[in-house]
Amino acid sequence: MTARPVAVGANPFSRWAVLAIVLLGSALFVALLWMIATGTGMGSANDGQAHAEGRGLNGYAAMADYLERRGYAVAKLRNPGALAQPGLLILTPPPYADGKDIQKIVERRRYVGPTLVITPKWSASPPAREQAARAKKGWVRLVGTAPPNWEGFLDELTVQITARSKAQAGWSGVGLSGELPAPAFVLSGAGTGLVRVVGTRDGKLTLAGFMDDGGAYPGLEAIAQDRVLHSGEEEDDGKLQPVIVVFEPDLLDNYGMARFQNAQLAEVLVKAAGVPPGGPVSFDMTLNGYGRSQNLLTLAFTPPFLAATLCLLLAALAIGWRAFLRFGPPLAPERAIAFGKRALVANSAGLVLRTRRLHLLGGPYADRVRDRLVTALALPRTLDAQRTDAAIDRAFAARGLAHGADSEPFSVIAARLRAARRSHDLLKAARDLHALERMLTR
Repeated sequence: MTARPVAVGANPFSRWAVLAIVLLGSALFVALLWMIATGTGMGSANDGQAHAEGRGLNGYAAMADYLERRGYAVAKLRNPGALAQPGLLILTPPPYADGKDIQKIVERRRYVGPTLVITPKWSASPPAREQAARAKKGWVRLVGTAPPNWEGFLDELTVQITARSKAQAGWSGVGLSGELPAPAFVLSGAGTGLVRVVGTRDGKLTLAGFMDDGGAYPGLEAIAQDRVLHSGEEEDDGKLQPVIVVFEPDLLDNYGMARFQNAQLAEVLVKAAGVPPGGPVSFDMTLNGYGRSQNLLTLAFTPPFLAATLCLLLAALAIGWRAFLRFGPPLAPERAIAFGKRALVANSAGLVLRTRRLHLLGGPYADRVRDRLVTALALPRTLDAQRTDAAIDRAFAARGLAHGADSEPFSVIAARLRAARRSHDLLKAARDLHALERMLTR
């Protein structure tokens, strides 16, 4: 069986079908561009590391989820250029991070928004073989501790891991108190310019604090456990933004966020940093190896290239609209000779040539021209052939067309056409007769 061919000039499918295909393709293309630019669909970052998408004990997915449920606009940033946007930025660098890179990020934000840095202490590994069957994706085993060594970032501070008894392992501050999940490994900090906001219950160790760098931070000063010596000394009209350091990660990581007091502590620190309810809170992912550098796509939507991109999109829209308006069945030109007649003429001409009967064409052609001239000149149809030829000759002479040696009358040309035997003579006489007909009927 064979499919019936589409007729020439017929529309193979509707205009609405084409519109649906174009719109669907455009939507998928825009979605692809959005996924490339934002990193959506590029795989999960739940890899067991200590960052905002980590769901192991050392991760901070619980903190990000809690703040989002509390109404804050939580974002996880993978583009280094987005780290300078307003709002609170939470940095969770790994132990091996470059301190100079951390310092650059903090310095760029000193007049943009507050920065909260959480120091790591846990060394994690995947679950053991006997644990893998029950473990979920991203779960880890805590196999040891190691304080960070970020040379180039807050070098005036020192950190240490101290073993505490269960009675001494509790924390207190900001009007809250709670227990630390691993009292044998408590990470604390100390140094010049550090103001404590959360410490151990005995007051000996600083678990979280902010830097007294001359800025005025009313929210943090209200919960400070130490005296703030340089508040407002910096001549910045109150625009300098605070740097908060949480030394003990178990205050805010998934290990600690299992306790309600730790969740409350996270929100209190966010509010004290100056973030209003529903304000932006961003978690950095670049220091954890998930940063994306600038590419042609991001540059295309960044000034000054944005103007050229918009012009190209408008031009594409205009071209698409014009193409849609012109869409339809293909235009087929009309044939000079309809199907079948062309073959009939070709076969007849071939038959005449093969039989060498060209001389038989002259008489009928002259008679056909005479009939057309009789109609064009309004001559009586009752006249015989000789009298009709004479009338046509008189009309030819009356119109002043008879001049020169080549201006033969109709009767002479018709007689020459009937007497022609060679193809050359036949063709020349036929052309002369056709030219005379055009003169008389013009």
